[in-house]
Amino acid sequence: MKVVITGSRGKVGRAAVEAFVAAGHDVLGVDLVRPVFDAGVTVPGRYMMADLTDAGSAYAVVAGADVVVHVAAIPQPTGNPPHVVFQTNLMSTFNLIEAAVRFGVTRFVNVSSESIVGNFFPERPFLPDYAPVDEDHPLYPQDPYALSKSFGEQLMDAAVRRSDIRAISIRPSTVHNEDNYEENLGKQVRDPSNLSANLWSYIDVYDLADALVLSAESDLPGHEVFYIASPDNAGGHDFAALLHEHYGDQIELRPLDRVDASGISIAKARRLLGWNPTRSWRDYLDEQGHAL
Repeated sequence: MKVVITGSRGKVGRAAVEAFVAAGHDVLGVDLVRPVFDAGVTVPGRYMMADLTDAGSAYAVVAGADVVVHVAAIPQPTGNPPHVVFQTNLMSTFNLIEAAVRFGVTRFVNVSSESIVGNFFPERPFLPDYAPVDEDHPLYPQDPYALSKSFGEQLMDAAVRRSDIRAISIRPSTVHNEDNYEENLGKQVRDPSNLSANLWSYIDVYDLADALVLSAESDLPGHEVFYIASPDNAGGHDFAALLHEHYGDQIELRPLDRVDASGISIAKARRLLGWNPTRSWRDYLDEQGHAL
C-alpha cells in the first residue's frame, strides 16, 4: 500500500517507517525536519517536509495515499503555550482526516494517547476509576494535550459517519526505546514507590510500530480504539499488591491476566488486531534498572 506516515523523524515515526518499509509498503514520511540531500545518507522510504496545520500541505501529502498513519503531534503540554499545543495537534489531525475523506483514503490510523483518560498533566488530582484501565474507562481530560487527543478521536468518529473511510485510534502507553529505557523506567524497576501516572505501564517503540502496521492492514470497520502497552509492568512487580499499597481502595482492582500485569489492559488489541507484543524492559535493563 501507499502509506503516509506523519511525524516520521520522531521516536515513534522512525520506528514506524522502518516497520512499514520492512512489511513491503511504499512509505512517504512527513515531518517538519528539512530533507536530507547528501549522497550516502540513507533514510527508509520517501520524505517530504510539511506543516500539517496548513490545509494545503495536508492535502498535498495525502493525495494518492491508500493509508494515513498520523503520528505527528506536540507530545506533551508543558513545552509550548497551551493554545499552541491544542491548535497544532487538533488542526493537523483535522486537516489530514479531511483530506483523507476527500481523496478516498481507505484507512486512517490515528495515534492518540493513554493520557486521554486524564491521568497525565492534570491541574487537579486525578486517579482512574479502576485498573487495569481499558477502552471502556470514561475520559476526564484536563490539559490541552489530552483534550486535543480526545477531540482527535471524535474527528475519527465523524469521518466514518460521513464516508467509507475506516479508522483506528491507538492509545500508546509511554513509549521507550534503547536510548531512554534506563532514564525513563530504571527508577521504577528499582523502586516501584516511584509512582507513575499510568500505574507502571510502558510500551516498547518497536512493539508499537508493529501495532501500527497491523492497524493499517486491518479490515476492521468503523472507528476502533485500542490501548497499546506491554503486558507486564515496569519491574515485573505484583500489580495487585502495589495498587493496594500505594492507593488503598481509591482505585478498583479489576481481574488481572498475570501477577505482574500492566496498569493498562491490551485485551482488545490482542483480540481484534491480533497484536502480541514481544519486547520487554528486560531486553534493555537488569533487575536493578541499569542498562544491559
